[in-house]
Amino acid sequence: MIAVTVVEVRESTVGSARAHTRAETGVVAIPDRTEVLIAGGGPVGLATAVELGRRGIECVVVEPRATVSHARPRCKTVNIRTMEHLRRWGIAQRLRERAPLPVSFSQDIVFCTSLAGHELSRFHGVLGLAAEGDRSAELGQQSPQYVLEELLREVVTETPTATLLIGWRVTALDQDDDGVRVRIADEAGSSATIACAHVVGCDGARSVVRDAIGAEYVGERALAPNFGMVFRAPGLLERTAHGPAVQYWILNRAAPALMGPIDRDGTWWLIALGVDRATGEAQAPEIIRAAAGMELDVTVLSHDPWTARMQLVDRLRDRRVFLAGDAAHLNPPFGGHGLNTGIGDAVDLGWKLAAALRGWGGPRLLDSYEAERRPIQTRVIAAAAANNRVLATDLLSDGVDVEGPPGDSARHAAGERIQAAKRAEFHALSLVLDLAYEGSPVIESHGHGRPLADDDEPVVEARAGARLPHAWIAPDRSIYDELGDGLTLLALVDDADPGCGAFERAARARGLPLRIVHRCEPALRARYGAAAVLVRPDQHVAWCGNDLPDDCGALLDLVRGMEPSPPGAAGPSATAAASRASTATTL
Repeated sequence: MIAVTVVEVRESTVGSARAHTRAETGVVAIPDRTEVLIAGGGPVGLATAVELGRRGIECVVVEPRATVSHARPRCKTVNIRTMEHLRRWGIAQRLRERAPLPVSFSQDIVFCTSLAGHELSRFHGVLGLAAEGDRSAELGQQSPQYVLEELLREVVTETPTATLLIGWRVTALDQDDDGVRVRIADEAGSSATIACAHVVGCDGARSVVRDAIGAEYVGERALAPNFGMVFRAPGLLERTAHGPAVQYWILNRAAPALMGPIDRDGTWWLIALGVDRATGEAQAPEIIRAAAGMELDVTVLSHDPWTARMQLVDRLRDRRVFLAGDAAHLNPPFGGHGLNTGIGDAVDLGWKLAAALRGWGGPRLLDSYEAERRPIQTRVIAAAAANNRVLATDLLSDGVDVEGPPGDSARHAAGERIQAAKRAEFHALSLVLDLAYEGSPVIESHGHGRPLADDDEPVVEARAGARLPHAWIAPDRSIYDELGDGLTLLALVDDADPGCGAFERAARARGLPLRIVHRCEPALRARYGAAAVLVRPDQHVAWCGNDLPDDCGALLDLVRGMEPSPPGAAGPSATAAASRASTATTL
């Protein structure tokens, strides 16, 4: 049996009147002020709005594109961690229902001389698409970026306190101690100014927000060009010699590439490696046929020339303005980390902004955004750059198309080389699930922190700063499903343990949303290696131990970004925060 106690701030009603008007008229008015303005309505900007909006924070997303483009699918891997956040938002299944390729379609990546040629190597259970015990609450999902983006647009428009301004772009901003004034304009030349408390720049590699705060990318660009394209080739999947796969790496000198199906109806993506724009545009059908290794009818739907960049901004914040996603960091797509790292930015920043705006988060909480995310971004860029150093062009081998024993020998040697070179790219769950916020100013580690993972050894105990290790507590019921939108204390002790009352009183005094979940299973306590685990809204462990702290209030003050209070004191702003708190309720 589970006992749950909730101590929480009452839900805000800010923005509900505007949402009512929008629902009645279908017209989105431009507000003159909001709490948070988000520049850019791609997946990261929309995820930021979801994280804020579900906490009652009034936010406006400014996005110039009228519709989501299907011409460039961009990201195609929604990884396990992002899917766990979608589960938390209640929309994971909605994405799976819309994804053109179900997880059951394939969990393989194939290396071959062509789609009709020899197979050289194969990786199974890639990119988090296959279950590994109870390591995660969700599997990864192969889906073009536009499917996720369209879903998030819907969720934002369904959120009463969020407004999505389509057809507008941020052109300038200025800030002072009282707030930020953001200038926006549309293509017709109309303009408006919106005042807000904070701005989040999610406006991509050409970010106006980044330029406005004087931040700059630091890092490298690759020298070799790449030419992406989307094409239609009905029946190609059925003619492929290697069966279904989410990616095919093509190792032939005529068209070194990687490619994969977008759907089961003949739509594909392909990245031609080392091919510049002029060559790609002139020879796109020939490149596709060379990669396929067969004659086929091809309709090229779009082109996307690009060069890999391994860059991180010199700072993620200037006072009231923050950067997230591609506006803050860029990395090669190999490994599927870019968009997913941006979603991690949105989650980390979103709940912290909400806490600050609702009065229970202190100044160190917003400071911790850069302290926590920069090491993760750096690590992801390094991993993606390493993946980028060994591509199809680097794995070409002579003799692999020869029939008979000489060819068999060449293919065997090529396969061994591929396995050694690329396994880390396709089996990188520690980079997805086990990176810890080491050294964060709002994590109480007491020596229980964990360094950034260097291997694929999963975190199985509760460790301060790391994601709470997943556990199933019932069929289809995750431990994550028990966590609240604020802080959660997992009390792995007897329901009547009096120590939890101190946490409850300290949280109420601070107006801090806290859920106390009692679970008495010895197996769960043994797994986590602690009797009590304090979990943040992003499912990362803020503190854990076998004994409750002597001063629960001081611990909560640290975790919420305040200086620790003297023993027994309620802490900064406690009186005002407590006036907004509800009474504790046992569910």
